[in-house]
Amino acid sequence: MKFLQHIRSKSRLKNGDEAQIYDYHAPTTRSPNNINRSGRDLTSRLPLKLLTAVLSNICPHALDDNYSSLEESMRDGGCMLCDMRDLAQCALVSRRFLVATQTILYHNVRIDPVHYCEREVDLADKRKRKSFFERNGEPVDAPKQRVEQFSRTVRDNQSLAIQVEFLKMPYMTRETCIADLARTVSVLPNLKYVDLPDGIYSDDRSCTTLKQELEARCPDLRKMKYIHGAERSFALLSQSRPWQNLEILELSRLQVEPNTLVSVLASFPALHELSLEDSPAIDDSVFQHDALPPAFPPITKLILQNTPGITASGFEAYLTRPETREVLTHLVLLDTGVLPSELHRILVASPYLRSLRISQMIQRAFSPSTVPPLASRSLETFRFEIESPSASPQDLQPPSESYYQYLSSSILAGNFPSLVSLYALSTSLPDLLLPPPAAPFANSKPPSFGLRQRLMLYTKSIPEHDWYLTVISPPTSTNRRGSATATRPISFYNGSTQLGPQWGHKARDSVIVGNGFGGFLAVPSEDGPRPSSSGGHKHKHSWSKSSRGWMG
Repeated sequence: MKFLQHIRSKSRLKNGDEAQIYDYHAPTTRSPNNINRSGRDLTSRLPLKLLTAVLSNICPHALDDNYSSLEESMRDGGCMLCDMRDLAQCALVSRRFLVATQTILYHNVRIDPVHYCEREVDLADKRKRKSFFERNGEPVDAPKQRVEQFSRTVRDNQSLAIQVEFLKMPYMTRETCIADLARTVSVLPNLKYVDLPDGIYSDDRSCTTLKQELEARCPDLRKMKYIHGAERSFALLSQSRPWQNLEILELSRLQVEPNTLVSVLASFPALHELSLEDSPAIDDSVFQHDALPPAFPPITKLILQNTPGITASGFEAYLTRPETREVLTHLVLLDTGVLPSELHRILVASPYLRSLRISQMIQRAFSPSTVPPLASRSLETFRFEIESPSASPQDLQPPSESYYQYLSSSILAGNFPSLVSLYALSTSLPDLLLPPPAAPFANSKPPSFGLRQRLMLYTKSIPEHDWYLTVISPPTSTNRRGSATATRPISFYNGSTQLGPQWGHKARDSVIVGNGFGGFLAVPSEDGPRPSSSGGHKHKHSWSKSSRGWMG
């Protein structure tokens, strides 16, 4: 019987699908043009650094060195797991390829939950634990298995463990695999960033071992966060000093004294980004600098949210020091004690500020004539988000409009020569920034315009809406008939319908183009020919047909 089965199996291989599979795996003859006659590996001449740079294009996310979580550092397009698989297969080419690929793979380790491609459909079905009685079995926790495999790999191979600098994983995985994560970080001495469970920020007992491993085994950590419940461990940082290279620190709802906050911040010499959120106990005393140290350290990016105790006077005292004034470039003020009418004091005291955001709820309007205008020669991005309660029908305009008139007058005066992007919670600001056109054939001097470069203006009525883009270009001077006239700035803005770029080609853009004489040029739509006036009743019907595409 075995002899007959053997003959039968050979007959099947002659024809059919199995024969194709057999021929596919059989060695094939190569074309003479594809044969490397020298028999040498041409990539062996490449330096290892150059070879690593070439192979890094296979897995682009491995070069991501930001301190963001896995969910915040997602890339549009491509599958990260497939890229890692392709790069791992390159390690089988030679030993030099193995060294180069390991350097890339273990620099930024991402444990993604699923494949972001069509392979996930087949793999999700294979991961289920099926049986004869249960066809729809429970799926296997793939991210958890990857964490366990990665932990076993770095614990067995110290040469790979010292290459890991970033470790990112999904939220549910870092919340359920705390023990595996603690064993993993204990062998990663060069770790700079790791996705941690929320319990470690509030000194939860389930994360005590993990936090002790981070303080003892990961001295190069660059980002940490403390929230309500971790006041005791936060106060001990000034004595233990576990992370001297810490760059980013986030504090939320901490109930600590201002002296404790300043002493802890001064213990981090490399700190350049600080976030204070929901800290009503913090006031201007943290910025007061006495003769004796410590003092509030110089910060490059400072984020203050819901800190009513910090006012403009405290900021001015902080920015009087040259080492702080020259370092601060990004400032965020969300519901603080700094009033919008006092913002000019902050801009004057910070000459190197490039990005500023202020968000405030106001109750009454103010007179811009009694306040100096806003001015900054270095500001590039300005988010001016001033809100007011819903105005009653009897009011002509909400109180917040007086602040936007104050902002527009400052911009038109030429006080922001470097401004590129402007965000505002006002739909009337584009009209305020567009000066009226000059009268045709007028001999009067055209009105001055404060913009020197194109301004990207983003507006919306309430915070829940999407941003509407308005592009405002500075006017251009033209010489025609011996007189110089200025054209009105170009604006891609529709004041009646507030249509933004998210509408695509479904709506027309409002384009205002000057013709050099104070008038405007009509720009036809690309969907159809420009309608022309009918010369009589003869062409009236044809004009209406051609205008349907243009008029929408």
